[in-house]
Amino acid sequence: METTGSRTTRIAPGEGRSLRVFREVVTCKVTAEQTGGAYSLFEVVSPPGGVRRPHVQHLEDECLYVIEGVFEFVEGGGTFLAGPGSVVYVPKGVLHAYRNAGEAAGRLLVTQTPGGVHERFLEEVGEPAAGDDTTKGALDPAGIAATAARYGIEMGSRF
Repeated sequence: METTGSRTTRIAPGEGRSLRVFREVVTCKVTAEQTGGAYSLFEVVSPPGGVRRPHVQHLEDECLYVIEGVFEFVEGGGTFLAGPGSVVYVPKGVLHAYRNAGEAAGRLLVTQTPGGVHERFLEEVGEPAAGDDTTKGALDPAGIAATAARYGIEMGSRF
C-alpha cells in the first residue's frame, strides 16, 4: 500500500489482507477506516463450483462486479448468469446467493455499504490465506451462520 497524497492510497495487485472463507479467498482492498465508514471493498477469488450460500444482509447493501469468470446468481425466486463486466447490486434485506458456474477460478470485486461490518465478520470467520490456492480451508457452515447472525447476516441453505 502506498500513500500518494494527503488522502490518496494506492493498493497494488496482491496487496491487502487475504482470508479464506469456505473455499474462497477474500482480500480486503479498501477498509471502512480508509473511507470514513462509507464502504469496504473486497476482491473475491472463487474456485470452480464455489458458492456463497443464500443469505440476507440486514445492515449493508452489496454490489458485485464480475472481473473474470461466469457466476450464477440467485435473487428471490430466480437465477441469472453474469459474466465479465456485469454488475449485480443487492440492497440490504434481499435474499441472494451465487455460484461460480465456470470451469476456472472466477474473480469478483465486492463493495459493502456502509463499510466495516463485513470486514469484522470476515476477520472472525476467515483464516489466513496463503497464496492463491482456493481448494483448501472449508470452514464449518453452522459456526459461520451463528457468527453471521451477530453481524446482521441471516444465512440460508445451499443452493
